[in-house]
Amino acid sequence: MQGTKVSKPILRIAVISISLSIVVNLITLAIVTGFQNEIRKKVTGYSAPLIIIKSGSGSIIDCEPMVSSPKITTYLNGVDGITNTHAIAYKPGLIQSSKYTDTLKLSNLKDTIIEKQEVVGIVMKGVDASYNFDFISNNLKTGRLPNLKTIQPTDEILLSKKIASILNLRLNQEVAIFFVKQKPVMRKFKIVGIFDTGFEDYDKKIIFCDIRHIQKLNDWGVNTSLSIDDTLFQNRIIVRLDVAGSTENLSFDWGNGPDKFRGKAILPTFKDTSLRVITYEFDNKTGRNYPVDTSSIDLHKTVLNSPILLNAEKELTKIAGNQSGSKYSILLENGALEVTTKDGSGTWKNYIAGYEVHLDNWEDHDKVKNEISKKLEMKPTENGDIVSVKSILEEERDLFNWLSFLDINVIIIITLMIIIGIINMGSALLVMIIARTNFIGILKAMGAKNWSIRKIFILQASHLILRGMLYGNVIGITLCFLQSTFGVIKLDPTVYYLSQVPIELTIKHWLLLNLVTFIVCASALLIPSIIISRIRPIKSIKFD
Repeated sequence: MQGTKVSKPILRIAVISISLSIVVNLITLAIVTGFQNEIRKKVTGYSAPLIIIKSGSGSIIDCEPMVSSPKITTYLNGVDGITNTHAIAYKPGLIQSSKYTDTLKLSNLKDTIIEKQEVVGIVMKGVDASYNFDFISNNLKTGRLPNLKTIQPTDEILLSKKIASILNLRLNQEVAIFFVKQKPVMRKFKIVGIFDTGFEDYDKKIIFCDIRHIQKLNDWGVNTSLSIDDTLFQNRIIVRLDVAGSTENLSFDWGNGPDKFRGKAILPTFKDTSLRVITYEFDNKTGRNYPVDTSSIDLHKTVLNSPILLNAEKELTKIAGNQSGSKYSILLENGALEVTTKDGSGTWKNYIAGYEVHLDNWEDHDKVKNEISKKLEMKPTENGDIVSVKSILEEERDLFNWLSFLDINVIIIITLMIIIGIINMGSALLVMIIARTNFIGILKAMGAKNWSIRKIFILQASHLILRGMLYGNVIGITLCFLQSTFGVIKLDPTVYYLSQVPIELTIKHWLLLNLVTFIVCASALLIPSIIISRIRPIKSIKFD
């Protein structure tokens, strides 16, 4: 009876230790798995597991452009494990809020109203109609997705709740975004959707827009337009050809065949005139010129009621309020010159930053990367571009290295908890053996072998292990369910990238954890059970 009184509390402690071990290990595994998967989903939701860009480029945001390749997309669409492939382009910029009033409390405790206008640095991500917006749709708080199937580039954009909050923006509002070029330019866009992924590092900088805007803003390819110089030269109006993008190997046909001349003087007769310039690009492979763009300008003179004097070498003056798109008027000494320009369509639409490649299963990342690398790298496309395959692991190296460290933490925690369980169960088994020494002696006296007696105690201890695992699983799974459903424990997204502790527990992980725990703890019982073989029947029967 005395042995039973002593052993019961110890056995309870052993069961509780196994239960706590299972609870801690389950929660640890669920949190770390959930954390890794959630961060991975958010990163690949904004970008993609694999990116194909021009070889020699660094980051996808500032990489060299490549010509879009139907050959690459056709190949990728046939690779197992790839779910979606689409073209992308990036352009950094500054987004400006509208002027708004705010109340500021002064040191004298009086409120004063001030006018504010904020500016935030962002990165515009250009996508086309084939882009998979599932990730953004699942996190869309208000509004809708932009319509990217329009004939002309749409001005609709998607931005995050974080940016909208900082700049005091609202749905359907028109915003100004500034871009750095040779001359800074401003474009206006309309907010049609506001999302909130909880991934603050990306939420505060990425804005989704039509890729055609980015292709134009980056001056990719060749883009030409005709314009009137601001000053007269020897009483002549100068029509100049402006070329954006690459200017290498270009020639220009003003009507007399291709040459390198990019400007043309118009005599001051001011007759109605139409000009068209064809831009050619020289192909080193074929040794021939190929037309790549055509721009035109129409000049039409109108007579004003009162003459206006305009001296040579003076600036030309555009009539205020009469400029509309590519149509405007310029004052002359005895009339006005109406100017209508038509810019070339350019080759900008043929260029992209690269392709994003989305996978059906993250576990296939290395396999798919190696497969498409062997097929595409170091082999020119139909346009002569050499491409390379980049992994999101390279683009976000620090983030994924941090996530990989969590695996080490999980191994350490699980190992420590299992060791604690082993020690407690070993102690419990020793107490059980000591408390039943008399019983062991009787069994040996009746002819029972050591291994048969050891099995009895190991089975009894295994029963305690299973009971502790049952309690631990019930408690652990219940806590995981509560956190997953109600998000009881919150996080600071500026530190952890998530707004609440994520939970993800798969059947595979659950079975593996329980199986390893039981096998290791039960196997560890073999060592303390050796003491049974040292018990002598004569002494043990007398043992009290």
